[in-house]
Amino acid sequence: MIPHDAIDAIDTIDVRPISASDIPDWLRALKTGFLRPPAVSEQEAEARAPVLVPPRTVGAFDGSRCVATFRSFPQELTVVGGAAVPADAISNVTVSPTHRRRGLLTRMMKADLAAARKRGDVVATLIAAEYPIYGRYGFGPVTTNTEWTVDVPRTGLDPRRSGPADGGRIDLVDAEDVRKAGPELHERFRRGRPGAVSRDTRWWEIETGLLRFGDEPRKEPFYAAYRSASGEIEGLVSYESDDNWSDANQPQNTAQVNWLLAVTPAAERALWQYLCSIDWITRVKTGRRAPDDLLPHFLPDPRAARIATQSDWLWVRILDVVRALEARTYGAAGTLVLDVTDESGPDGGRYRLRAAPDGTATCAPTTEDAQLSLSIADLATLWLGDESAVRLVALGRVRERQEGAASVADALLRTSGRPWCPDIF
Repeated sequence: MIPHDAIDAIDTIDVRPISASDIPDWLRALKTGFLRPPAVSEQEAEARAPVLVPPRTVGAFDGSRCVATFRSFPQELTVVGGAAVPADAISNVTVSPTHRRRGLLTRMMKADLAAARKRGDVVATLIAAEYPIYGRYGFGPVTTNTEWTVDVPRTGLDPRRSGPADGGRIDLVDAEDVRKAGPELHERFRRGRPGAVSRDTRWWEIETGLLRFGDEPRKEPFYAAYRSASGEIEGLVSYESDDNWSDANQPQNTAQVNWLLAVTPAAERALWQYLCSIDWITRVKTGRRAPDDLLPHFLPDPRAARIATQSDWLWVRILDVVRALEARTYGAAGTLVLDVTDESGPDGGRYRLRAAPDGTATCAPTTEDAQLSLSIADLATLWLGDESAVRLVALGRVRERQEGAASVADALLRTSGRPWCPDIF
């Protein structure tokens, strides 16, 4: 609840789309919110301007100073079965420490979600820096990211190994090669991975150093590609190395993976084995990976890969329940009546989901008795198949109105492979 003595202050703060002249101040507020040095160069403002497009780039202004930032942009999200739904991707959300608890985020979020519904977006997406914030706006976590650290000497891999044994090969490539091959490879990847999101040309330009912000020096990474026996690129990896030597003058370097993209298990296996075979590398840090990643079991000794970090990652807010449930496929035939509450928006109601034997489904509002009651946020958490309705019942977040309904929900919604979003935005 907003304190009464803050209401007058709220009324004096102007929340509006930014103009070109606002960009330096908006970027300063963004950096302030993320505790980064607030200086903004002319070069940085000019480089970032193309994505800071009104009306979807918003600032809150107290007088002439920007004190809160918010941006959204078009995105596609892959759902179970490989279809992609239009998403409202939310990013760059900050409120300056002097203006917290004044309802600024709520004002910006409500306006953005209303505009997304009007456009016909099925969901909104974001990466949550802090867990407690976004549930109150109807967002629920839908994917998990896991990072491993691999102790290379313990893997059991043959250090004499020279390359893949499947007829493929590993080639070192340059940034230009990545910009050419990466977009098509990523399209193949994301169509087969629920939770994956689209990437535009700008993403590849930033990742390969063609587009830079500010004057900070960039450390050029190494790039490697896996080519199948037919010569087709089926995997790419970007990685860096530190320069660490022991007291006995022995190399103990760590390879830090920025990203690894593969569309076949053979490509994935070959790239991980390549990274573990580089001279002087004794540790590999994987970067963000799927929680059910194959990596540990590519190694003769899976214990050589230990989990360094595991946490929720992509959050989703469902904006159109019918379209969201009809967009994905289902692992079993059956019917489920859901009573969905939406305290922060208009997307609640009672819905009957009917899945056919071929995996397709229909969904429609209904007046039938509910079998399962849940919030719009918990529906999002179940939607991509990573969470169990039975677990959420045990946690008190979902309520069974009919005995066994949670098990029916799991049979319909759970997936054999876990959803994963490797991107940050």
